[in-house]
Amino acid sequence: MDAPSAQAAPQARPPISSQHYGFLLVPGFTLIGFSSAVEPLRMANMAIDRPLFQWSTISLDGAPVQASNGVIIQADHALDQAPALDAIFVCGSNPIPPRIEPHCLNWLRLRARQGTVLGGICTGSYWLARAGLLNGYRCTLHWEDTERLLTDFPEIIVSKRIYEIDRDRYTCSGGIAPVDLMAALIDLRTGSHETAARVSELMVCERIRSTQDPQRIPLRQQLGTSQPKLTEVVTLMENNLEEPISKEELAQFIQVSVRQLERLFQEHLKSTPSAYYLELRLRRARQLLLGSEQSIIDVAAACGFVSVTHFTHRYRDYFGTTPGRERRIVQPTNDPAATGRPSAQVS
Repeated sequence: MDAPSAQAAPQARPPISSQHYGFLLVPGFTLIGFSSAVEPLRMANMAIDRPLFQWSTISLDGAPVQASNGVIIQADHALDQAPALDAIFVCGSNPIPPRIEPHCLNWLRLRARQGTVLGGICTGSYWLARAGLLNGYRCTLHWEDTERLLTDFPEIIVSKRIYEIDRDRYTCSGGIAPVDLMAALIDLRTGSHETAARVSELMVCERIRSTQDPQRIPLRQQLGTSQPKLTEVVTLMENNLEEPISKEELAQFIQVSVRQLERLFQEHLKSTPSAYYLELRLRRARQLLLGSEQSIIDVAAACGFVSVTHFTHRYRDYFGTTPGRERRIVQPTNDPAATGRPSAQVS
C-alpha cells in the first residue's frame, strides 16, 4: 500500500510593507478633511493589529498651523526637514489664497522628481496644479472650487467625483471624502476588502463610497421625490449665471406656465424663481471674491449684474457686508508666481 502523499503546506502571504504618509498643512486648511484622512489610517492599524500606516504633519517652517475653524495643529516637520515619504497630501484651505508660497511649490516639484506620490485634499489639488504637477492627470477637488481650477488651468482634467486615483496622483473633494479615498488606498495596500470594511465598521460609517459617486447630492434626492421639471430649471439657472434667463424663458424651456413654475419653487424650495436664481448668483460671486483675483467689476459681470452699484446693494442685502469689505479678508499680493500659469515642463 502506497504511503499517503504529504499535503502541501499553505503558502504564506508575503508581508506587507508599511507606508509613511505626509500631510502638508497650509494656513487655513480644513480640519475635517485632514482628520478624515488620518483616522482611517489609524483604524486600519487597529484592524490588523500592527502599524501598517504611519503619518507626519508638515508646515512651511515647522511652526503650528491654524485650521479654518481656528484649531491649531503643531506640525511634526518643516518642509526642508521632512523625512522620505511614500505619499504627500496637500490639505488645502478654504478659500484658496491668491498667493501660494513659492518655496512650497518648489518643494512639491522636488518631491515629484524624487518619485513621491502626491495627493490633494479638499482644495489641495490647486496647489499641485499651481506647481504644474497635474498636467496630464485626472483630478478632483471640492465642487465649489472646480470652476476656479478650470479657469486657471484649462488643460487639466477635472472630474466631479469624490476622489480620483490616477497613477501617482491621489486627489479628493474634501469634507469626509478622504475617508473613501483612504479606504480605497487601504484596499490597494492590503489586497483585500476586509480591512477597509473593518475600518468602516469601526468608524460607524454606513458604507464606503466608490470613485463613481458624485460630490453633490442631486436636487431630486434632496427633495426626496421626483421633480424632473424643477431639477431641469435649476440646472439651467446654474449653467447661466453670467447671463440670467428670465422666468418667462425658464418656464418656456421646461414647458410649463410661469404660475406653475412659481408654484414648483414655492412648494419644494420655499422660494420664488427670481430669489433662488439671485441666491445662486450671489453665492457664486462670493466664491470668486474670496477665491480668485478677479476685480469686483469682473465678478459682478461674471454673475450677471449690470453694474457694480447694483451688485453691491444686492450683495450687502444678502450677506450683510459689501463685496469690498468681503474681499479684504484675503491678503492681496503682487507676487507674479501667484498669477502666472505653470508650464507643462516642470523645472
